[in-house]
Amino acid sequence: MKRFTLALYIGSGLAALFNFSACKGSDGDRVQGYVEGEFVYVASPLAGALESLHVRRGAQVKAGAPLFALESASERAARDEAERRLAQASANLEDAKKGKRFSEIESIEAQLRQAQAALTLSEREFARQEKLVQAGMVALQELDRARSTRDQDRQRVAQLEAELKTAQLGSRSDQIAAAEANVRAQEAVLAKANWDLSQKRQSAPQAGLVFDTLYREGEWVAAGRPVVALLPPQNTKVRAFVPEARVAAIQPGDPVRVTVDGMAGPVAGKISFISPKAEYTPPVIYSREVRDKMVFMIEMVFDPAIAAKLHPGQPVDVEFGS
Repeated sequence: MKRFTLALYIGSGLAALFNFSACKGSDGDRVQGYVEGEFVYVASPLAGALESLHVRRGAQVKAGAPLFALESASERAARDEAERRLAQASANLEDAKKGKRFSEIESIEAQLRQAQAALTLSEREFARQEKLVQAGMVALQELDRARSTRDQDRQRVAQLEAELKTAQLGSRSDQIAAAEANVRAQEAVLAKANWDLSQKRQSAPQAGLVFDTLYREGEWVAAGRPVVALLPPQNTKVRAFVPEARVAAIQPGDPVRVTVDGMAGPVAGKISFISPKAEYTPPVIYSREVRDKMVFMIEMVFDPAIAAKLHPGQPVDVEFGS
């Protein structure tokens, strides 16, 4: 990040230089200024080694063009695990909505038919023993034994009928709700894993100049540290410092003409910002002498086609009026 720190020092030096120049020698309609760039620093919110750098300094890139990629083995593994967990949760939900397996239902149905056959036999036996008791041919004890067998077979049939009905149903509503909530939770985990993986590859958020690349391939990049600095044309502007006596006569939106060394003629722009405070504040009281030294910073913007020809740090002359 040394180049970035150096740029800050240069910008501060230029500002101080043009503050001094504005105070020493500028007429009412012409002031000195410099080109300033508002850079777009592209970073990943996750850390990782720089796997590939797709751009170089000085290149022009379009919006959406790939800039760089960090290693993503752990994020890819987390995404794969989240996919498998979601598949498992979805399968559990579908299973909860269904009844038992077909073979299990068939087994219960077979047991029910067996119990019904046994009940038929025990009812016939009870009826036979009842007639024999009435005829005085058997003891009352035999009738009680037949009655007990019949009642047991009836209860067995009722039990199996209930089991069959339950087997044909799905899980209870609260179990299904829990399974559905688990599916939604796993979907959120998968979405987070996909987002993490996507953040390891960064593209240009807008078209512009690759002003600088701050890491080399193979270097470790901490989370949130910029890897590429872009300068979109619309982010290039001119800063100048206007004497206190002149600042009240200009407004945002006023046209300006900017002269740049090496360009055939002045370029048209407009004032976009006027600082609400002076760059130099008198130490104690306002007087005519110190008021003459006060300047206000203003900013001017241009059409992107014009701004693309300007370079941060260039000194310029600014004239007010169309």
